[in-house]
Amino acid sequence: MIEYFDLLPEEEQQQLTEVIQTLLKQTFVLERKYEKRTGRFTFNREYRMLSKHLEFLKAYFKIAGMEIAENIPSGVIYIQGAGIAPERLSKLATIYLLILKLIYDEQMASASTSINIYTTLGDMNERVGSFHLLKERPSLTEIKRTLTLLKKYQLVEVLDPLEELESETRIIIYPCINMVLLGEDAKLLLESFQEEKEPEAEQEAVFEAETEEIDEGEEEVKTDGDNE
Repeated sequence: MIEYFDLLPEEEQQQLTEVIQTLLKQTFVLERKYEKRTGRFTFNREYRMLSKHLEFLKAYFKIAGMEIAENIPSGVIYIQGAGIAPERLSKLATIYLLILKLIYDEQMASASTSINIYTTLGDMNERVGSFHLLKERPSLTEIKRTLTLLKKYQLVEVLDPLEELESETRIIIYPCINMVLLGEDAKLLLESFQEEKEPEAEQEAVFEAETEEIDEGEEEVKTDGDNE
């Protein structure tokens, strides 16, 4: 395995080392990424480097207890396995991840011609509200931090400045979302979040029932008093 690497030109060795570091940092490498400067999706040279040396990399990552895989239809190369230290997601990041997966699947089911899906921050937050997934509206700082994290792992691309977040802020959902969550997993997780809200709703209903009983009791007392 080392011999394979040693036989590569020095420049290519350096490029391969750098792309391995990139893959370890962000888990996913896309074949095509949106380039803000041109407003188009452009081919990613890092993806080409990984694809070219894929067999070598499979052996390399296997030693560390990881597996490198290429999803050709989605244009994604990624690593998985017990050797990866997972990053702990905040509740908002987890919820956004679920919402993004639902939006992605909906648009792909409507015969989308692209593997990259567009949405807006307003659409995401509206769905969070419709599912009653958060008690309070997250702060702009928390939203920025969450979008930055999702961007780091190549799950989204925020097309408008993060410093000027608003409901019209445009977001691209990359196909890496499919490597993170299956459609059924997203639905089950959403249901689990909603179930957390049910005890609160039941408690509110009990309070309302008790209030009604008290009100009725007061009315009966007043009525009896009037009759006297």
